[in-house]
Amino acid sequence: MATLKIPAHVPSPSEDGEQLRNAFQGWGTNEGLIISILAHRNAAQRKLIRETYAETHGEDLLKDLDKELSSDFERAVMLWALDPAERDAVLANQATKMLTANNSIIMEIGSTRSSLDLLRAKQAYQARFKKSLEEDVAYHTSGDIRKLLVSLVGIVRYEGDEVNMTLAKSEAKLLHEKIAEKAYNHEDVIRIVTTRSKAQLNATLNHYTNEFGNEIDKDLETDSEDEYLKLLRAAIKGLAYPEKYFEELLRLAINKTGTDEGALTRVVTTRAEVDLQRIADEYQRRNSVPLDRAIDNDTSGDYQKILLALLGRDE
Repeated sequence: MATLKIPAHVPSPSEDGEQLRNAFQGWGTNEGLIISILAHRNAAQRKLIRETYAETHGEDLLKDLDKELSSDFERAVMLWALDPAERDAVLANQATKMLTANNSIIMEIGSTRSSLDLLRAKQAYQARFKKSLEEDVAYHTSGDIRKLLVSLVGIVRYEGDEVNMTLAKSEAKLLHEKIAEKAYNHEDVIRIVTTRSKAQLNATLNHYTNEFGNEIDKDLETDSEDEYLKLLRAAIKGLAYPEKYFEELLRLAINKTGTDEGALTRVVTTRAEVDLQRIADEYQRRNSVPLDRAIDNDTSGDYQKILLALLGRDE
């Protein structure tokens, strides 16, 4: 369930574009006006605003926003203004371009998006960067991590609800055997995690728990310093229980010494139109604090305002 709130009467894209243009005029930028417009428009509406702005003013709205804004607020606005597929493409590309590739962001995109959303992100990646996402992920990773991540972003999963219970039981047993042998990088482990539909994987994981007494991520906790193992556990959680994956990400981002604004911004901007309400509900259940209050206490200024607006709470 999304948290994005759109007003009953939405101005035309040209009206919104003119208002945004006005926000850039004069001695200072009107950040409140930018938030009041962009944080209350869905992806299709934001795209029309950008297109109309370019036609009217001969300039790219994103470039004007980039010139006018700064710091965490700028990053939140810039990510939010992008089309979801374009946003994922930019996030993935930035992740591969870091001095040490941020493999967790690649894993997140590969495991928490629907097959259609992932396909659109890969198309946007090719259009924008003139390479395939798989090509860049393969180039910037190696070994078991490469096998896992290239498979995660390369597969088009079946999205239906059909489940083969016989297969779920046999693959739960296979996973248990390989984990007991500590063969975490076995090709069958990677194959099951990266190719099965989310419904089929959930059935396998449920049978794993019922048959062997532990949830699979508990059995994979043996070495917290092993990056491949951390990515494998996170991928399973992202595929099977996305709201739990994102809740944990938010908890770690907010509760650490010094907020992880990158993770906080990424979760809010990528999930506000998808399932941020479910994530917020899971956050409150897990932490006994509403997510909006936690963000309110941990951030400030215009950055705080846009995050809260995307959460459905305007000051």
